[in-house]
Amino acid sequence: MDTMRVEEHRALETILRQAETASPSGLPELVGEVAARLGIENVTLYLADVQQEVLIPLPDATTAEQPVFPIDHSMPGWAYRTSSPRVVEAESGGMDVWVPMQDGIERVGVLGVRCASVDAPRLRFCRALALLLTLIVLSKGAHSDTFVRLQRTRPMDLPAEMVWAFLPPRTLKTPDVTSSAMMEPAYRIGGDAFDHTLIDETFHAAILDAMGHDLRAGLTSAVALAGCRNARRDGADLDELTCLVDRAIADAFPERYCTGIFLHIDTRTGLLTWTNQGHLPPLLIRAQRVVPGALEREPELPLGWNRLNDQPPTVHREQLKPGDQVLLYTDGITDARTPAGTRFGLDTFTEFLIRATAAGEPAHESLRRLIHAILEHHEGQLTDDAMIMLIEWHHG
Repeated sequence: MDTMRVEEHRALETILRQAETASPSGLPELVGEVAARLGIENVTLYLADVQQEVLIPLPDATTAEQPVFPIDHSMPGWAYRTSSPRVVEAESGGMDVWVPMQDGIERVGVLGVRCASVDAPRLRFCRALALLLTLIVLSKGAHSDTFVRLQRTRPMDLPAEMVWAFLPPRTLKTPDVTSSAMMEPAYRIGGDAFDHTLIDETFHAAILDAMGHDLRAGLTSAVALAGCRNARRDGADLDELTCLVDRAIADAFPERYCTGIFLHIDTRTGLLTWTNQGHLPPLLIRAQRVVPGALEREPELPLGWNRLNDQPPTVHREQLKPGDQVLLYTDGITDARTPAGTRFGLDTFTEFLIRATAAGEPAHESLRRLIHAILEHHEGQLTDDAMIMLIEWHHG
């Protein structure tokens, strides 16, 4: 191993060791000091805001204030959108390297590095540094609000705070399944929520839309998510899981209800099973086309109301083909209107996703652009929560 590789490994080890006791706000200074020993002029960590519109720098007391970059119209934004490094000549001399910070495929931000020149070993070091800093940010973020506060561009309502506290990462990828979700209005969501995870060979997902837009709507969603997780971790089948969530909502909020879909995908075979409690039916996208009515079934009562008929939920089944996508959404997508009364519409948003998929764009980036297009269409004001979840089975 050459001398430079040895020094780079030592630098990563030093950052990892000293980060254990460093405060979150002290992380940029620590990284900058260690990187300077390798001839790197500047290192800046940028985190994406809640709505994934801008990249916000972590303040560093030892360097000049860094700009906020728009994700859609900047070089670091390009690295974020494409999940690929970007190397450009800096205006003041030297080279700027922009490396995405990702946990799997869940995007966290971008690492900016300024150095005199860039070769393959230096780029490899930048990638390793970005990965290490992603893990450190996620670890420290679990017991500090420093990063969370930085990622908010305005105050968040209490119901939204309640919902976000229970949500998983927005993107999940396994060798056989990819799942991504987006929600708006991010700072004012009340009743919409989602969940996804993998247990052994079964992918689990849920989408929920609780009655109302107040704190109780957020609490209803939180109870539904907790009930869902409790049931699946105890090994419950879909019908048992649905019944448990239904009873939990009925007991906690007898005057409330929540529509929802709970689904499983056998990652080995592609068998899709699901229950639908009063929610809009899922859509099946196959070979870049919506298959009309493929997943439409007789509607059942919302969660919290099944005690009225005491009937077990129906578990539906559909065999997926490799590359099939299942699209879940809430009525905030289909019902939202501009002040003039124009809808964005179901056809518009499915066509948007199909075109993006055909162009090779990853699902999480397609959903990010789609939700921003919906916001722009409605002049930034949605009267209801809007949530989209796109799941792809790509076994083959």
